[in-house]
Amino acid sequence: MADSPTPVRTNRERTETTRLALIEAARALFVGKGYGDTSTPEIATAAGITRGALYHHFVDKRDLFRQVLLREGEAVAADIEAATPEQLSPREALLEGSKAYLNAMTVPGRTRLLLIDGPAVLGMAEVMAMDDATSAKSLRQGLERAGLGKGEVSLDALTPLLAAAFDRAALAIDAGADVEETRTAMLWLLERALGPVRKR
Repeated sequence: MADSPTPVRTNRERTETTRLALIEAARALFVGKGYGDTSTPEIATAAGITRGALYHHFVDKRDLFRQVLLREGEAVAADIEAATPEQLSPREALLEGSKAYLNAMTVPGRTRLLLIDGPAVLGMAEVMAMDDATSAKSLRQGLERAGLGKGEVSLDALTPLLAAAFDRAALAIDAGADVEETRTAMLWLLERALGPVRKR
């Protein structure tokens, strides 16, 4: 029996493979050494790619760091979406999505990247804009569906305040706080904001 021919990868597939290798290598180094102590030659070497190829795909180290953060934010949003299927009530979805966020932020290095180094390197405005497109967007949708604050406060004002509380909880867990206690406290706060369950 003849061997099957090796599938030929397209230029687009090769480009995506190279970009992913660079992003993953950069993530590991940024988490292990910090942004400031990581150089582009180190990233290229870790990815098995030339430095010239790195600059073909990314403008500079900052641009690569931005892509690392975008990927992390998208992963968090995907975990929240997976935890909130359509059959859940709006209240249940908001609570389950909240648990999913806190769980997603326990991935090693994620809190440092998104909540500590991200604002320091890119600035708070850019990081908040990225967050608004991922996990904060999920939170706002959850709040809106659950009717939290409806007719009383602006969701545009409420969402970042609650997001900040979730971020603070994630930072506390990352710093060694008891995971279950912190999660329970965060969900207690959200339950109080939601008010009693309405009987049908």
